[in-house]
Amino acid sequence: MTDRFVTVEAPAKVNLTLLVTGKRPDGYHLLDSLVAFAGIGDTVTVQPAESLTLVVDGPTAASLPEGENIVVKAARLLAEAAGVPLAAAIRLTKRLPVAAGIGGGSADAAATLTALSKLWGLDLPPERLRTLALSIGADVPVCLAGRPTRMEGVGEVLTPAPTLPPAWLVLVNPLVPLSTPSVFKARTAPFSSPDPLTESPADAHALAQALAARRNDLTAPAVALLPLVGEMLAAIAAQPDCLLARMSGSGATCFGLFADEAAARAAAAGLSAHQPGWWVAPAPLLG
Repeated sequence: MTDRFVTVEAPAKVNLTLLVTGKRPDGYHLLDSLVAFAGIGDTVTVQPAESLTLVVDGPTAASLPEGENIVVKAARLLAEAAGVPLAAAIRLTKRLPVAAGIGGGSADAAATLTALSKLWGLDLPPERLRTLALSIGADVPVCLAGRPTRMEGVGEVLTPAPTLPPAWLVLVNPLVPLSTPSVFKARTAPFSSPDPLTESPADAHALAQALAARRNDLTAPAVALLPLVGEMLAAIAAQPDCLLARMSGSGATCFGLFADEAAARAAAAGLSAHQPGWWVAPAPLLG
């Protein structure tokens, strides 16, 4: 093995808004979501090797389910698509909780596609890479984009979102998994009309106002399945200087929006003291 390696960050995906706008005949729901990313996540590092190996470390590595890791699936599909040998030493450092509604696995897969494309010297057309990403999972294409994005359809229709202002997030997860299919199945409300963000908010307060005019349609079913979600939202909203408290994706992670780092770190400390068993992480909003 050589010393040549490629490292790619896999930031947490945050659904700032999430509207369920319809349902396809095959059962998949149609979404209209404003997706952004937080300055905390997993890390994927790849090096040349004679075969494919995967080492997983990090504080949340032990909670990964058994079976083929999504990183291995991404590597295999990329090698097949590019017609190159499936050979690399991959290290995945896990920091995000599993099954948490913040795209940990999807971000890992997207980072793997990016890292191995560089390592193997590939030049797949962007559309081909996005199609490959979608075959891995619905959230992988938006994680591959890695910037504020309006996500529609089942995750395949991506449009750059307006620039987001500087702001901070506090991500909170009870370390209790919440099944995405179960949350969608539990939803009984009518479908929503699309309501995209069309202008760049001037600052964090304006962003909070724009987000408050919208919502996450999966919150009610998530709370019904896991009442802890409601408790987290109340605890976040009670923190000083919290501009907005909301659930991300299908849960169970919730987030608070704050204007600056000091307010976010103070809130994170307060939440950790309130519930030492929760995963709490302050991070900048990557705009």
